[in-house]
Amino acid sequence: MQPHSMFSTTGTTTPVVATNKVLRNTYLLLSMTLLFSAVTAGISMAINTGFGMAMVMNIAAIVLIWLVLPRVANSSKGIVVVFAFTGLLGASLGPTLNYYLASANGGAVVTQALAGTAFIFFALSGYVLTTRKDFSFMRGFLFTGLLVIIGLAVILMIAGFMGYHVPAASLALSAGIVLLMSGFILFDTSRIVNGGETNYLMATVALYLNIYNLFTSLLHILGVMNDD
Repeated sequence: MQPHSMFSTTGTTTPVVATNKVLRNTYLLLSMTLLFSAVTAGISMAINTGFGMAMVMNIAAIVLIWLVLPRVANSSKGIVVVFAFTGLLGASLGPTLNYYLASANGGAVVTQALAGTAFIFFALSGYVLTTRKDFSFMRGFLFTGLLVIIGLAVILMIAGFMGYHVPAASLALSAGIVLLMSGFILFDTSRIVNGGETNYLMATVALYLNIYNLFTSLLHILGVMNDD
């Protein structure tokens, strides 16, 4: 049985009030974590963090989200974990951002990726918030798509270690992630709006990951398109 707390709205609260509270808290925390990520990314860029350290931070973030957060999602410790998770992912972007900014038209590429991410997120989430349409039917499709993306990523990683680089496949992977994350934005926002997700910490993490993966994939696509 899930404990009652400020993080999970259940019990005597009316469904509409409960949903609006989760939605409000989710977007507030999401905006704060995105700002915090921008700060940690800036620090990482300033101290010139390497790609090896970025990988370590990614692994640490995965451990936090899979092993730690589920245990503390209904307590104040969960907020600390969410900020630690988003801070690590933000910092891990430092080397990638430095790489693109050092290339020709790098500033434009990063700006376009940020603008594209913001446009897609606000357009899709705004559509769900306005129509309150239920996108739960996408669950199976999104899960299958996620497995395909993971499988392709593993194959490309192994090929890279063996010295085989397939730019077209890498670009296709990024395009697939953009489509998949767009679907997840619809699905996750719909779950919040329709009461499928009652814990705003978990909702925040889901939307944050959608935005993070969307941005990095757009960055790669635009980087290839602007490559001289």
